[in-house]
Amino acid sequence: MQVNVGGIDRAVRIVAGLALILFALFSGSAYAAWGWIGVVPLATGLIGWCPLYLPFGIRTCRTR
Repeated sequence: MQVNVGGIDRAVRIVAGLALILFALFSGSAYAAWGWIGVVPLATGLIGWCPLYLPFGIRTCRTR
């Protein structure tokens, strides 16, 4: 597994993922369950690898 998610992309994914999860936990809305989708961007941000980038050949990180 090669890293394909760069620094800014990782930070945005982590913040967005946490925000969605917090919405799911603390919102009384009927749509709060959709906030658990935030687990996906949080995980990809922490791991640094996004499986959806592979078929399109996208890399937001700098190559070494």
